[in-house]
Amino acid sequence: MKYFHLIWAALFRRKARTFLTLASILAAFLLFGMLDGIRTTFAQLGQSADGAQRLQTTSRLSIVETLPISLESRIRRVDNIEEVTWANWFGGAYQNPRNQLFTFAVAPNYLDLYPEVDVEPAQLDAWKRTRDGILVGQQMMTRFGWEVGQRIPLQSTIFPNSDGTLNWSFEIVGVLRGKEGRSAGFTDALILMHYDYFEEATPYVDDTVGWYISRVSDVNRSDAAAKAIDALSVNSPNETKTMNEQAAMAAQLNQMADIGLIVGSIMGAVFFTLLLLTGNTMAQAVRERTSELAVLKTIGFTSASVLGMVLAESILLVVIGGVLGLGLAAVLSPVVTAASNGVISLPAIGWQSWALGLGLMIVIGLLVGALPAMRAMRLNIVDALAGR
Repeated sequence: MKYFHLIWAALFRRKARTFLTLASILAAFLLFGMLDGIRTTFAQLGQSADGAQRLQTTSRLSIVETLPISLESRIRRVDNIEEVTWANWFGGAYQNPRNQLFTFAVAPNYLDLYPEVDVEPAQLDAWKRTRDGILVGQQMMTRFGWEVGQRIPLQSTIFPNSDGTLNWSFEIVGVLRGKEGRSAGFTDALILMHYDYFEEATPYVDDTVGWYISRVSDVNRSDAAAKAIDALSVNSPNETKTMNEQAAMAAQLNQMADIGLIVGSIMGAVFFTLLLLTGNTMAQAVRERTSELAVLKTIGFTSASVLGMVLAESILLVVIGGVLGLGLAAVLSPVVTAASNGVISLPAIGWQSWALGLGLMIVIGLLVGALPAMRAMRLNIVDALAGR
């Protein structure tokens, strides 16, 4: 720290160049903060204690294949299974096809398996009594400005109703929220309708469901329970695949896109460009100070001290820009989400993203400063002062 004033003075020797470089680093880590928050959110789906207790059973062939509803009673008899519910994909669009909504037709006990989701008791009772009633996630209520008691039209992307059209109408009777003010995660942007009403209203569903959700009593024996469930339908036309909720969500997301690969590819390209830019800045800064570094060695600074100061300057440059970028991402994420009323939902920047970001800052600082620092360490005093 005793050389900090020298490092700081060297860093801002060319203020315009330094600020432009800082702006580039800030932009790179701003993008990193936004994207890594999304990656972390997808990676943590189903990793809660509640999620670890749930198993999801789908058709072995494809999630779009349905399963017989008679399987529900057989799953209940499997050892370690405490409760079973089911759901079916409805698909839905509001006002225009671009407003695609996650809409599920669910069994009456569906929310019993999701204790992390809260619905006011009066609203839950109203939902159970209302044949065409729906429960809507808080985020979606905010996004469209809906209110409890409002009737809304939805257009199914798959299933026609009894009049042969894809147009459906529902009454909002309750709101899905996270308990104790916490986020309900994916459920915040979900619509739940009655499976019985859905089955009666469409001719394309007859005693079949999209998937089953089971809750286990002992999570340490959940793998055995999953194998036992799949054994119920082995060698039948409706063979199943049962996984814990985390694995099931990851598999479904990977069918659409590998979020980790996409984020990694984008950030790899950004940081590679950042390495070239910052490395060039540091190399130029050291070349301009050749005679000054020679003077430092002349008055007693060791080669190791000069090496350390150049590396510290490089790391400090990246850390300042990186912290500003991640800090800006942390501030902007909730602002963008609130300003868009949930249309653009950016997750908060968690400690994992901060830890990874700080690690990247130090590594990048060392990489871009390594060659200039080695050159400064090996500098010959006589040649440098002679301008050679």
